[in-house]
Amino acid sequence: MTLRPRLTKNALIFGGTAAWGLFLVSCVMVNRNVIMPPTVPGATFVGSKACEECHADVTKGFGGATHAKLMTPGDAQKEMGCESCHGPGSVHTKSGGGAGTIVNPQKKADTCYQCHLEKRGEFNLPYGHKPGVVGCSECHDPHKGDAIKGGGVRLASANETCLKCHESQRGPYVFEHEALRDNCSVCHNPHGSTNPKMLKARNATLCLQCHYQQQTATGLYIGGRDHQTYLQQRGTCWSAGCHEAVHGSHVNSSLRF
Repeated sequence: MTLRPRLTKNALIFGGTAAWGLFLVSCVMVNRNVIMPPTVPGATFVGSKACEECHADVTKGFGGATHAKLMTPGDAQKEMGCESCHGPGSVHTKSGGGAGTIVNPQKKADTCYQCHLEKRGEFNLPYGHKPGVVGCSECHDPHKGDAIKGGGVRLASANETCLKCHESQRGPYVFEHEALRDNCSVCHNPHGSTNPKMLKARNATLCLQCHYQQQTATGLYIGGRDHQTYLQQRGTCWSAGCHEAVHGSHVNSSLRF
């Protein structure tokens, strides 16, 4: 006798309840936080052309900037040009550029969070660059070129952004860490991390993402040498006596000392 599967009354009830629950969860998930555009009390939009009269040195390079792709043609551009980040400019223009009459994203990152809301969460992690101490525009140029430097054949340019402040990590080194050829963000998350030094992963886990290891019955071999005991005792590759010169070394090819 062939047994044919059939839906029972309980199965139908369970299935219907699960589907309804999924629908409710979906509705709840759609309700996301929304950041209001920057505002200036009593001000109205005047359009980016008005900004060019005084800020030609800034606007002349904006056509090739990443953020220029957000511009819209026609009357709508009044609210989608410079003022989408700096707030409506009528009060600013009438006052001849008076202080406090326009929004300055360098001092407050809320303007950037309009589009980059996920970065607010990263900045709130224990280790990272803090808004108000390091402004977004110190690492990103919203007015000219790529907002995110590096990529393609310009990997080294991403490091220059970091090395403006972290000068002690600048080479050249006799023995370089190849990861720096890609850029600092291979190991660090500049916006924030749960790990000290803004590292993307904890302890030796970070290094083992790139450095080939062979697990055998006798140990963990990296570069032909058993590292099992070292990792158990120290936990990190850059602890005292190991690969301390993690950015590069002038005396040791294994980045020691």
